[in-house]
Amino acid sequence: MVPRTSAFPFATFRPPTPRPQVGEARATTEEFNREVFWRRLDEAAVKVSREATALTTVFSGLPLPSSQETQRLCKQVYAAIKAIIAVYYSLPKDQGITLRKLVRGTTLDIVDGMAQLLEVLFVNPAQSPENNDLISCNSVWVACQQVPRIPRDNKAAALLMLTKSVDLVKDAYEEMEQAVEECDPYSGLLNDIEEDTSDNYNNEDDVLGFPTNQDLYWSEEDQELIIPCLALVRASKACLKKIQILVAENGKKDQVAQLDDIVDICDEISPSVDDLVLSIYPPMCHLTVRINVSTGQALMSVFEMELECLLD
Repeated sequence: MVPRTSAFPFATFRPPTPRPQVGEARATTEEFNREVFWRRLDEAAVKVSREATALTTVFSGLPLPSSQETQRLCKQVYAAIKAIIAVYYSLPKDQGITLRKLVRGTTLDIVDGMAQLLEVLFVNPAQSPENNDLISCNSVWVACQQVPRIPRDNKAAALLMLTKSVDLVKDAYEEMEQAVEECDPYSGLLNDIEEDTSDNYNNEDDVLGFPTNQDLYWSEEDQELIIPCLALVRASKACLKKIQILVAENGKKDQVAQLDDIVDICDEISPSVDDLVLSIYPPMCHLTVRINVSTGQALMSVFEMELECLLD
């Protein structure tokens, strides 16, 4: 067996990697050039991807590189990571917080992917079969490939986030609507259990753990409370879809702060809908449901004000 001492520099070369923070941007007197920024970010992502490939290629077979060669490769990787973080920091906040969050998220994915790659290379020596599939499976390449797909302005970034919110609320509404129509939220689960046990048991009461507790079903009072819940989720879905269309048709790229505010509210509506949908499943706590309804109604009121501002 080949000793792992030649890979030791991975353990010693662990400089503190700066991680991008929300809201931070480097102060500069230079006028921001959007075209230059995106070209630099694309080039930095390509550089990271190449360094990851080079590192993996060197450690995919024997003999392993010397300590000096490993140090050199790691320094190149570290320089590439610092470079792409520096590009992120050059994106001013006035270009849009939504856009900066997307760039930051992708940058963090690249940093985390590279850290994972280095860890795998250190833990699994070259003779380990796991290293043979690193290029195809490691997340650093996937993250780098996402950079060209990032929206190029805050309006496009806002539309992307709004689309995600619409899809999430739509899924929640459809799930809730199906459960209400069937009047049995756990019917799918019960049917699966019945099918799995029908061949072996003739008596449901003999099935160990078969859910016969009435807490699995809605009472008449529960079903009356569900009606306004369903209406609120439907209204949330319609409102999100409406704001998505308005932003696409009437939103202006220079409405940076307003678009950010809209996305912030949308980011709250989707989780509030999830909380509401989850709270209606039995056994239902009516107080929790009413609290979630009140929260949703408050968010919708704020959302409607944002709609009026956008229309103005």
